[in-house]
Amino acid sequence: MSVRRTAAVLAAVTVIGVATPAVAADPSPSASPSVVLPSGLYGSADPQYDGVWRQSLALLAQHTVGVKPAAVAVEWLAGQQCANGAFAPFRADTAKACDAKLMVDSNSTAAAVQALAALGGHDAETGKAVAWLKSVQNKDGGWGYAPGGPSDANSTSVVIGALTTAGEQPAKVVKSGKSPYDALLKLALPCTGDGAGAFAYQPDKKGKLAANADATAAGVVGALGKGMVVEAGAKTDAECAGSGDLTPQQAAANGAAYLAKAVAKDGHLNSALAGATDQPDYGNTADAVVALAAQGGAEQAKQPLQWLEQNSTAWAKQSGPAAYAQLVLAAHATGTDPRDFGGTDLVEQLNATGPAPQQAKTENNARAKDSDKDDSGLGVWWIVGVGLVAGIGVGFLLSGRNKRQQP
Repeated sequence: MSVRRTAAVLAAVTVIGVATPAVAADPSPSASPSVVLPSGLYGSADPQYDGVWRQSLALLAQHTVGVKPAAVAVEWLAGQQCANGAFAPFRADTAKACDAKLMVDSNSTAAAVQALAALGGHDAETGKAVAWLKSVQNKDGGWGYAPGGPSDANSTSVVIGALTTAGEQPAKVVKSGKSPYDALLKLALPCTGDGAGAFAYQPDKKGKLAANADATAAGVVGALGKGMVVEAGAKTDAECAGSGDLTPQQAAANGAAYLAKAVAKDGHLNSALAGATDQPDYGNTADAVVALAAQGGAEQAKQPLQWLEQNSTAWAKQSGPAAYAQLVLAAHATGTDPRDFGGTDLVEQLNATGPAPQQAKTENNARAKDSDKDDSGLGVWWIVGVGLVAGIGVGFLLSGRNKRQQP
């Protein structure tokens, strides 16, 4: 669930990130002069690779904190859907039918389902999207980023979240007798050796599994059958246990144990970009907070949450709506106030990246009406006051004249 799904689109098989010495760089390419940004879209970067993803996260985060998104923003997202139910990262011309050249993907589609299902009133769109996701399910029960691609932990997990949000039971969505949970368990590492308890993104060419923090954060949430919006689970210790047959619940617990250990030293996860110097990975740390809270309660996510509160401001400002949304969802998962996140109002910052939400408009109108009432009342009393003063002045004037006219 990293904000860096842009890179996943570019690579189509992996999730990577690009960073600067200070903060992780904005994953979305800057808008070029030829790109006309839709009025309903959140963010100012070129939406070619992440438009639907960042819009879905933004709307989902707003809904989660009780903000009613702007109608034009919701309409933009729903309008991105292809006739077959799938979503691409971005369609500049929705009047043009989707064709084989348009790269649709499971991640954009699943994210849109989660947002539209949460908002309500879009059963037709989510129904078509879920049907498409089922149609491209792999024989191992999972999903790859692109239709037909090998299953990976991130894609499988975000689709599980979409199924759950849309009212489906992921365990009953099977292909060749395999469910999404079967696919995830095949990517779970044992509790011994390097990366104990983690999830791998995909097996390498030799079939070997390597721990991946991003995939683990997604895998924990997916194994629990949850979407991007989670509530804190029951308090449990983060321990990896490998006895007996591995269940999705135990795989989630093992993954959380790996994450807890990974953030224990510095309070954050590091960027896994090959060849780059280790540096904080803000997006994956936010996802880890969600995963840890979902599996073992808010206390388990306390350390990385505090680190984000103290250090994520510059990253979120640079990265845009999806980053603010990730932080809002991390705050929600731990019961933290997103309107006072280390002194930052994440909701206000998120709202400012796109069309004003309906609730904000209502509040602004109410304030304007109150102001009009105040001004109107002030005007009345000002007139009354001036009248009284004038009356008193005239009285004194007349009194003085009368006195001077007396013999």
